[in-house]
Amino acid sequence: MAHFWFVSAPLLSHTDWGGFLKTAQALKALGHHVTWVSENRLGGFLASAGIEFAPVRRTGWLWPPPPAPDLQSLPPAEAVMLRYRRALDTWLSEELVGDAVEALLELADQIGPPDVIATDPFLTASALAAEALDRPLAVCGWPALDALNEEFLYPVQRALGRDSQERVARLLERFGLQGVNMSGGPTPAILSPHLHISYFSERWYQADSDYLLPQTLFVGGMPAPPADDPPQWLLDIPAEKPLALVTLGSIFTGDLGFFSWAAHAAARAGFVPVVVIGWNPITPEAKAELKAALPKSTRLLNWVSFEHVLPRTRLIIHHGGMGTTHAAAVYGIPQICVPHAADQRGQARRVAQAKIGLNLTAHDVRQGLLAQGARALAQDERVQQNARAFAEELAALGGPPRAAEALANLAASR
Repeated sequence: MAHFWFVSAPLLSHTDWGGFLKTAQALKALGHHVTWVSENRLGGFLASAGIEFAPVRRTGWLWPPPPAPDLQSLPPAEAVMLRYRRALDTWLSEELVGDAVEALLELADQIGPPDVIATDPFLTASALAAEALDRPLAVCGWPALDALNEEFLYPVQRALGRDSQERVARLLERFGLQGVNMSGGPTPAILSPHLHISYFSERWYQADSDYLLPQTLFVGGMPAPPADDPPQWLLDIPAEKPLALVTLGSIFTGDLGFFSWAAHAAARAGFVPVVVIGWNPITPEAKAELKAALPKSTRLLNWVSFEHVLPRTRLIIHHGGMGTTHAAAVYGIPQICVPHAADQRGQARRVAQAKIGLNLTAHDVRQGLLAQGARALAQDERVQQNARAFAEELAALGGPPRAAEALANLAASR
């Protein structure tokens, strides 16, 4: 049996990507040796998931991210540049990535190198360490895409693309590497020559079809049965009452106004709002203010089990994070995406393109379109049917068990 490392940033959302952790569990069920590698804060969570954990001091991901600038006071071009640079510094800080590569190589000396490294799509250190260890890399949660033509990029993207190229070049020189797991082109990214696993379907990426590379495997996904009893707060809601889940995942939870607007939109459309604010700390005063601003029927929680809540959910209002978007899709739930950053804009766009929900901007929310959208999705049977049909499409692709099989085949091919 093979030994696999699953490497992620130290954030719960980065253990998901639609099925990343479930793939590790499926490999373990096949008898393979699976070790999850991340920073210490994930140790307890991985233990509860039944996966061996090996801590490292760094993964290369900057968390918390750089402080957000006051974009309202800046000229638009400067504000856009700062927003993009902040994202670049989060995933491609030379100091942090370099330290993370050294930490992964030290771990290989301590416990032995794996046969395959499966990685979070945005961990540059995984790509460099896999090359240094001469081990195949598999990217879980993101398709393999050919480099964009520079002429299609905005000026700010070209400028930061050159910056990221220079950062990657210095890291490669530092470790004596060729960059076999990094894309070329104007905007460097992790690109495995072996395998990229997407937990969606090829149709989900139809707008990107000209850029999809053949090492992408679409495995879809399906609902998982609950492993425990439902929580009492959920049992207390009458079964005939439809739920609307409101969440910003685990990173963007400071946008308290969004929770209030979304909950009121859901309540007016006839749903019981379930507002999930994550574990990022907020002051008691801010939490009391949020509670006062929510409809009386709202359930306000830090966390929910998707396996229990989503079978009763008829609408999800969220930020477009990969894991949340995927969960809504596999349960066949119409969704409203209000993207906040990074890949969320792509997910929101694809939700609209697949006709399983709406893509709204922050400006749309301020103009009251969130309430209109919730009412429309509550009444539109075509969108509801599209969402159910897309869920069936994803389930037919095999999900994490098929992803585990592909990773086992990659290990065997060595």
